[in-house]
Amino acid sequence: MTTAHPHSAIDAVWRIESARIIAGLTRIVRDVGLAEELAQDALVAALEQWPESGIPDNPGAWLMATAKHRAIDMFRRNKLLERKHEELGRELKTQQESAVADFDIANDDDIGDDLLRLVFISCHPVLSTEARVALTLRLLGGLTTEEIARAFLVPEPTVAQRIVRAKRTLTEAHVPFEVPRGPELAGRLSSVLEVIYLVFNEGYSATAGDDWMRPALCEDALRLGRILAELAPNEPEVHGLVALMEIQASRAHARTGPAGEPILLLEQDRGRWDHMLIRRGLAALERAEELGGALGPYALQAAIAACHARAGTAAETDWKRIAALYDVLSRLMPSPVVELNRAVAVAMAFGPAAGLELADALASEPSLKAYHLLPSVRADFLLKLGRLTEARAEFERAASLTRNARERELLLNRAGACAAQARPQ
Repeated sequence: MTTAHPHSAIDAVWRIESARIIAGLTRIVRDVGLAEELAQDALVAALEQWPESGIPDNPGAWLMATAKHRAIDMFRRNKLLERKHEELGRELKTQQESAVADFDIANDDDIGDDLLRLVFISCHPVLSTEARVALTLRLLGGLTTEEIARAFLVPEPTVAQRIVRAKRTLTEAHVPFEVPRGPELAGRLSSVLEVIYLVFNEGYSATAGDDWMRPALCEDALRLGRILAELAPNEPEVHGLVALMEIQASRAHARTGPAGEPILLLEQDRGRWDHMLIRRGLAALERAEELGGALGPYALQAAIAACHARAGTAAETDWKRIAALYDVLSRLMPSPVVELNRAVAVAMAFGPAAGLELADALASEPSLKAYHLLPSVRADFLLKLGRLTEARAEFERAASLTRNARERELLLNRAGACAAQARPQ
């Protein structure tokens, strides 16, 4: 395998193989930080050798073998873990003889198991949410520290510190390299799903910066979700989350105009929605439902998204069903944000006055004090009720709270439209 652009090809190989290599090394050395260092050493070796020798037919196996050689050298130099050194030597010899099988998930269940263990380590609750997100994107997404920092608009040293501290915390806490069992599984799984959805949401509706969306983050989250669904096929909420992300991602091309300006859901050209992603999402939702039991939060949100996906036009949307699903979701996962979304659904189903009543009840909620979508939603209800001066003030307040430039422009334009409409003719 040769290429005119070896560095680009090596980067692509790394993105594909790095998670499996780090997972396999973590199983051997029992330290995720050390495993990543060994994998990075192998990557450096590839960057040095492949441009001249050509990219091997099985680049993943080459990287893994090189990393294991580095591990053996390290143990020899430090004169530590002699028994582990012998085990590594035997394992390396065996795996070199069957390098291709070592990277064929269909023939080697250990790789799937290793990846699943790495997912649960990266998203361990002992870490802060920010650390979990950074470490997951680094170890499982193959992103560089610079890429993570750029995606979340934070300084690169901040991301680097989060990753270093996360790996140190995992080592000091002696977090085992295993998939949790029994009651612990549910809590740990919810942490994993939360991290993946946080990454997706930041890509879908960027909290700050000049862009309305960051599609690369959506793609990373979707890839992680799909991998997790393969590794944990009997977990309904995993399929629920994948369904939700697939359906939401289907709208990506319709969510922005030619100049990158936001286009709201009811105004989108549904012909631009990706129907392959919709089909995948509906199939994942069906899988979640087939596994039995009451739908969890992600599957319920996927069912809501499916109502939009099945509607040929905005007018055909079954808002009463959406409102009913939000009723269930608010009981299962009570939160001010869910209540605000429920208010929107109720307004669409039963009129803006009903929605405004629910939104007004959230006005004193401390967690929504700086949440720009509360005044934005209230403004929309007020506009529909003909209370234009109040609507304008709420749109302007929402614009002052958002950190996203595209969203601020949209809100100010809507405020301006209210002012123009209110002027005497």
